[in-house]
Amino acid sequence: MKFKINRVIIHLILSDIFILSAFGLISPIFAIFIREGVSGGSILAAGIASSIFWVVKSLAQLPLSIYIDKRKEKLSLLLIGTFLIVIVPLIYAFSPHVNFIYFAQAIYALGAAMAYPAWFSLFTLHLDKRHRGLEWSLWSTGIGLGSAATAYFGAKLAEIIGFKILFFVVSGVSFIGMLILFHIGKKYLKAVEKVGYFLLPKFNNSKK
Repeated sequence: MKFKINRVIIHLILSDIFILSAFGLISPIFAIFIREGVSGGSILAAGIASSIFWVVKSLAQLPLSIYIDKRKEKLSLLLIGTFLIVIVPLIYAFSPHVNFIYFAQAIYALGAAMAYPAWFSLFTLHLDKRHRGLEWSLWSTGIGLGSAATAYFGAKLAEIIGFKILFFVVSGVSFIGMLILFHIGKKYLKAVEKVGYFLLPKFNNSKK
């Protein structure tokens, strides 16, 4: 029997590859940027920024996931969370002081706390029962290879074009990942009609 991956799964995986790979460009140079690129920055400030993300995300994710489980507009919530993530590099780019980085980290955490539960919910809903391990592995392999590639190129690009332009690149690539989610629209509607989910009409215009 031939295995054909669900198109919704493909779009979710591709979106994550673009977004997580884009942020992988930042990972190797983020602490250096905070220490050298903004007023008040230091190695300690980089640690505080990382802690803010994880604390806010951890505290917000559970109540948001409960809310998302009760809602039918999961794709809409995924798009809202993804949009918050996409604008974070732009805040980095225009941050004159480390306090703006802390603010950006809180926005990033809130976006992730909303996007991840919605993404996982949609992904799980459309998994092929006979190939769950394979489809999860496709996602894991895709983002793993993407992150591996961008870890090197992020540091190299920062040397060549500087932090600010790099953040614009990250936001742009992430935006492409968000646009991919809009193409789920009709396919998502058709796939979930049987379970009674409702998707906002504005997403019905995506073409096959």
